Amino acid sequence: MATQLRAVPDPLDDLSLPGWLYHDPTFFEAEKKAFLRATPQVVCHESEIADPGEWRTLEYLGESVIVIRGDDGQVRAFTNVCRHRGSRLVDGEAGCSRVLTCPYHAWSYARDGRLVGVPHRGEYPGLKVEELGLVPVALERWHGFLFVTLEPGAPSVAEMMAPYEHEVAPYRFEDLRTIGRVTLRPRTLNWKTIADNYSDGLHIPVGHPGLTRLFGRGYRIEAGEHVDRMEGDLVEAPSTNPSERAYQQWLPRVDHLPQSHQRKWLYYKLFPNVAFDIYPDQVDFMQFLPVSATETVIREISYALPDDRREMRAVRYLNWRINRRVNAEDTELINRVQLGMASPTYVPGPLGTSEVCLRSFAQKLRRLVPEARLPAPPPGWTGG
Repeated sequence: MATQLRAVPDPLDDLSLPGWLYHDPTFFEAEKKAFLRATPQVVCHESEIADPGEWRTLEYLGESVIVIRGDDGQVRAFTNVCRHRGSRLVDGEAGCSRVLTCPYHAWSYARDGRLVGVPHRGEYPGLKVEELGLVPVALERWHGFLFVTLEPGAPSVAEMMAPYEHEVAPYRFEDLRTIGRVTLRPRTLNWKTIADNYSDGLHIPVGHPGLTRLFGRGYRIEAGEHVDRMEGDLVEAPSTNPSERAYQQWLPRVDHLPQSHQRKWLYYKLFPNVAFDIYPDQVDFMQFLPVSATETVIREISYALPDDRREMRAVRYLNWRINRRVNAEDTELINRVQLGMASPTYVPGPLGTSEVCLRSFAQKLRRLVPEARLPAPPPGWTGG
């Protein structure tokens, strides 16, 4: 009779990642090569570039990407780099252009990326303009949101979110519109410090008294293959905090949502660094954009369905007030963690059985960059 072999447990599964991974420049370079450049990054919603010539940009790992709608209505993504001498073509986060003209030597590109203008054309004998269009970047549309990928290798957003399609569909992401502007919050933190905290359920009753008043002890987390899912249902007991109590009281019914989600706050984090918070009243996107081993920019923006009801306008403002406090609490907590990770006395700590998201994240890191299993950087390691 055949015997079934059982996988040998990994002794590191019960331990967090070592501290050096949170500040070592060589490990950061290894992360970029192993997976960071291949992961999809949200740029904007299609409604933000509804007209030909409208564009949005994203700065990610030293690369600037521009997403623009062409005259044919198609949306395309390119590196924000002139093919002549490498100058950045556009500045800022948003704009609208008839043509993209380089501010250095005035080479011009059509909205579909074609090179259409070269001053002093006669000085470039044999120039093949058809080969010098803007360099394309892979673009994915997912429920109205536009994601770019610098390199192949990672699952698409659709593949990552496939297990949750039934839950996302009623929120009508395609019909969302911005209710704010992109906010960039630089932080002297490793990106993993922020990503870990986002999926950490145990710190909620300790570090977030407001969320505890709203959810009671009912905050729940789960780890999927590519996505962490967190949720909390608003309790009936009125909060002692005025903003929270008003949010509980005034949150109106949203007819397109099932009853189970009328008072649910839902969170998804796509590995490794893109997250979105889904409320009955709005949807917030957030990215933890790595800059260096100890620098990250948190990029976020809010979207909502058109709804002029007075109570809906009120709860969106209250949502902002509540989560501004949550963000401040998280900032203090993760700053403390980053400082501790720099101490040579820190060694991987134990992970509880309920810390499923942190376990999953650590397992992924160890698989993608095997040096993550080591207590210290290997001698002479260059990150290759």
